Amino acid sequence: MKEVWTTLASMMGVWAFSQSILQVVFPPEIRFAILKIIHRICNWFSAYCYYDITEIDGVNTNELYNAVQLYLSSYACVTGNRLSLTRGLNSSNITFGLSNNDSLIDAFNGVKVHWEHVVTPRNSQTFSWRPLPEEKRGFLLRAKKKDKSVVLGAYLDFVMEKANEIRRKNQDRLLYTNSRGGSLDSRGHPWESVPFKHPSTFETLAMDPQKKAEIMADLLDFANGESFYQRTGRAWKRGYLLYGPPGTGKSSMIAAMANFLGYDIYDLELTEVHTNSELRKLLMKTSSKSIIVIEDIDCSINLTNRKNNSSSSSSYNVSPPGSGGVGSNSEDGGGNTITLSGLLNFTDGLWSCCGSERIFVFTTNHIEKLDPALLRSGRMDMHIHMSYSSFAALKILLKNYLGYSEDDVEKELLDQLEQVMWRAEMTPADISEVLIKNRRNKDKAVWELLEALKTRAERNDNKSNNNAGKSKENNTIEDEEQVKRALLVESPKEGSGDELQEKCDKEKGHEVNDDEKVL
Repeated sequence: MKEVWTTLASMMGVWAFSQSILQVVFPPEIRFAILKIIHRICNWFSAYCYYDITEIDGVNTNELYNAVQLYLSSYACVTGNRLSLTRGLNSSNITFGLSNNDSLIDAFNGVKVHWEHVVTPRNSQTFSWRPLPEEKRGFLLRAKKKDKSVVLGAYLDFVMEKANEIRRKNQDRLLYTNSRGGSLDSRGHPWESVPFKHPSTFETLAMDPQKKAEIMADLLDFANGESFYQRTGRAWKRGYLLYGPPGTGKSSMIAAMANFLGYDIYDLELTEVHTNSELRKLLMKTSSKSIIVIEDIDCSINLTNRKNNSSSSSSYNVSPPGSGGVGSNSEDGGGNTITLSGLLNFTDGLWSCCGSERIFVFTTNHIEKLDPALLRSGRMDMHIHMSYSSFAALKILLKNYLGYSEDDVEKELLDQLEQVMWRAEMTPADISEVLIKNRRNKDKAVWELLEALKTRAERNDNKSNNNAGKSKENNTIEDEEQVKRALLVESPKEGSGDELQEKCDKEKGHEVNDDEKVL
């Protein structure tokens, strides 16, 4: 046994001596060139080619990596032996995926490919402008060289289309928010997301049916209009402006649009955005087939109408109006600012073309406060007035909350509701509150709703009469003033100025004393 250990030690010594001699004779450059030549020779005789699909490409997230991960998640649950199962917070779906460094075989049109999920530790000494994940993630695709054209062409296109289909149909739609402003997380995402589960649809939306049909047709034309936008040279995007009093269903309309098209929603909070560059960064990180929403834009930042503003500055403070903030042209110092130009470029400039099939939705309660530059076509292509409830919208609310159709309500009661509806000016939120409160007693709910509508209508009528009376009184005073001015103009023909003044005073029913005559 002693001789064996002695021989082994001698061999290790010879190996160490030979290795040191090789390092002296062959410097690192020569060794690297030799290994490179050997690698090329092996590739030359190999029947396979390899493709790396990394998770992060430079500073951006690789969309192909996400598509492959989603595509393989549906395929792995059937053929895979070792799976990674995840379920997000508040999510109803379980996501399947390949485990670290696991592999599977896929087939497409008679072509077999081999997928491997490669995960390796990241070098901690690597310098980066932003934090990077601790692990390098990527997919290694192996295919035969004779199938190279099929794999790089039809197969990868199929993977992308299948991933988009799975994302729309099987996965939960997501609601994104920029709660961190424009800062990035470890994987380069400035958005945080939660599953989007809003139940609003166009069927349940309290709005005139004809108007809903027009909006749905416009959305379908947009979603199916890729060839049209390419042929006309326009960016594949569309802008909607929802305006009207509070409680008229603007947020429900956005949810119905997302559920109708199967799009994700990016809720952009402008008060969290510090500069124009952060705004562009957020836009670049949005995905296709999404709705980018800026709610209550007149309250988010002070983008008032420039025609009504004496200031010529185009920079606005990123703080709610009335909070005391003052916009400045500098992006450093006390207040963080974005400019109107930056917001316009976000919706209709060159940066808005960094993606496709996206919808911009702005909401406001006071359209007259917005700058006309935000309202023109190309930025806001369709203006939708969310008004008070009509009788048609009321019937939808009765069906939603009480399960009542027209035949379930007495005709006389329906006629009374229709007569008072247009005068009451109640929003869908006001009507819903009455119906929800009495939903256990449906008949009581309808009658109480009628009383609430009558009360609101009487109050509106009294308010209108008071305004009409004030207007009439103001008109009477103006007429009297015009008569007085006319009599003063004709004073040379009718007598002295004192007599005309006394005549005017008498017409008004006033007594003129001697002191006034002297004056």
